[in-house]
Amino acid sequence: MKITEHIANAKGNTLFSLEVLPPQKGKTIDDLLRVIEPLMEFKPPFIDVTYHREEIIYKKRADGFVEEVPLRRRPGTVGICAALRAKFNIDAVPHLVCGGFTPEETEDALFTLYYLGITNVMLLQGDADKNAKSAHAKLSAYKYASDLVAQVADMNRGKFLHEETENEMKTNFCIGVAAYPEKHFESPNLATDLKWLKHKVDCGADYIVTQMFFDNKKYFAFEEKCREMGISIPIIPGIKPIASKAQLSSLAKIFHIDIPEELADAVEKCKDDKAVKQLGIEWAIQQSKELKAANVPCLHYYTMSRSEATIEIAKAVF
Repeated sequence: MKITEHIANAKGNTLFSLEVLPPQKGKTIDDLLRVIEPLMEFKPPFIDVTYHREEIIYKKRADGFVEEVPLRRRPGTVGICAALRAKFNIDAVPHLVCGGFTPEETEDALFTLYYLGITNVMLLQGDADKNAKSAHAKLSAYKYASDLVAQVADMNRGKFLHEETENEMKTNFCIGVAAYPEKHFESPNLATDLKWLKHKVDCGADYIVTQMFFDNKKYFAFEEKCREMGISIPIIPGIKPIASKAQLSSLAKIFHIDIPEELADAVEKCKDDKAVKQLGIEWAIQQSKELKAANVPCLHYYTMSRSEATIEIAKAVF
C-alpha cells in the first residue's frame, strides 16, 4: 500500500513509523530484526531503510604500493526491504540516492523493487561524494533529488529510458522526499530551500519527511510556509531523541540543526550519558505529544537501529 493511502486510511489519526540502518557488513539481518520486533507492537504501517553510498579505503599491497578499494559498509537495502515485507507484512521504504548511479542503473534498481512488490521509495540527494578525486569514483547520474523524482514519475507514466513511446506497463511508485525545517545547509536561505522543495513536489513527489528537529515551533512555521506556497502533500515530522552529551555538537555539525538553549542547558547539567538519554526520551515524548495533538499525519522516528528509546517514546505517545 502507498504511504499516502496509509495516511488517508488513518482518517486524521497520527501514525507511527521508523527508520533503520542496514547492518554493517559482517553482521546479519537477525540483528536488525531484533531491533524492529518489539516496535511492531505500535503497528507501524511502514519502515524506511536507509542507503549508504560507497566509500574508498586504501590497502597496502604486498609489492608496497597502495591500492584504492571501493567499499560499501552497509549494503543490502533492497534485500532488507524485501525481508521486512515478507516477515512483518509491512511496507518497507528503500532510500535511493543520486550519487554513484547512472540513469540506467537507477531504472534497473527501480524495476527490481517493483518486481518485488515494493512500491514506496524515498528519493534523496544523498551524502556528498567523499571520493570525488578517486580513480574509482563514479559519475553521479543526477545532482539533485528532483531529477530522481522526475525519472520515477516518468516510469509511473510508462515512460522508460531509451524508449521512444510510452509503454502499456506503468510502475506505481509512491514518492517520498526530504525537507529541512531549518533549511538545507546548501541553501542560502529558507525561501530558496522552499522553492526547490516545491520543485520536487511539482516533479511528482507524493509526501515529505522532515529532517530531525528539536523545536516544534520550527516545524509548524515550516509547514505553514509550505502550505502558503501551494505544497499540499503530507508533511511527516522526523524525530530523534538526543542520546549523549557529544551529540550536542555532532548533531548540529552533521545535520546542520539548532539545539534549543533549554535542551542544551539541561544536557550539560546531566551527570552522565545515561541521564542524557533519559532526558532525550522525555524531550521527544513532549515533542511527539504536541505534534500528535496538532494531527500531524505520522511521527517518523530515526532509530539509528536501536529500539530502546523509541519504545519508551511510543509507549508514552501511542
